[in-house]
Amino acid sequence: MGYVLQQSGIHQVALALLSVAVFALSAVPLELQRRIVNDAIGSGAVRSIFLLALAYAGVALLEQALKLALNVYRAWVSETAVRALRRTLHVQRADVAVASTEATGVEIAMIVQEAEPIGGFVGISISEPLLQGGILASVIGYMIYLEPWMAVLCPLFFLPQLVFVPLMQWAINRRAEARIRTMRDVSSGIADADALDVPTESRRIDQVFALNMGIYKFKYSMNLAMNLMYYFSVAAALGVGGWFAVEGRIEVGTVVAIVSGLGKLNDPWGDFVNWARELSVVGVKYRLFADVVNGMSGRP
Repeated sequence: MGYVLQQSGIHQVALALLSVAVFALSAVPLELQRRIVNDAIGSGAVRSIFLLALAYAGVALLEQALKLALNVYRAWVSETAVRALRRTLHVQRADVAVASTEATGVEIAMIVQEAEPIGGFVGISISEPLLQGGILASVIGYMIYLEPWMAVLCPLFFLPQLVFVPLMQWAINRRAEARIRTMRDVSSGIADADALDVPTESRRIDQVFALNMGIYKFKYSMNLAMNLMYYFSVAAALGVGGWFAVEGRIEVGTVVAIVSGLGKLNDPWGDFVNWARELSVVGVKYRLFADVVNGMSGRP
């Protein structure tokens, strides 16, 4: 994060302001849905229905336009960071003695490739958790306003993820670091044709395959568990909400708004977990990246 602030501090402020503007609108469509179902349809006021529907479309258009601006700005910040990393490598390379080995050239080629995910993360490093966290806070706050007990019941299904997500991500990080080191060994071995050991290189390639498959298994298992938590929360909302509606304790529109709210919670929660996952993996890549760059600058 120190590199992020050094490279793009002022832009992170602008991205944060855009993120606040986006999540500030996140609960408005839910309220408009509730009013259409309860007030407009209940009273039979066609004009009110059309006005609320137009307001819903207008809010959606504004929200999507802000998201477009945010995503394009993020991409620009990310690409600027990638360019800066690559320029740093060129400067370091110029300081290396002319009589360099083939391994040095392979090393630099690998680091240039690894600069892409590191720089790409800069654009979302601060704005993404702010945006997704703001959406989660807005929607959960609106659900508590509508029906406190249901709002407390449903998010409980997200709490188990606070246990299994970090554990599974730790396993992914270990494999990601081992994969990077193994890929560097593969590239160095292929470049040095005179000392090429085919059995060793074949074994390393098999090891990369096994590490990749391990990452995929953990990643997709995590996604499966997260999706199940979401569907369980929807089932609880429908069951308890339907019961409350039959008892006359809440309106049907409230149940609709809460179920829709859960849908708006699922995506930002998944994006927030993805951001945390990427932060963790990019931290590993940046440490390995910095080790090589520092090693190059320290050469005679």
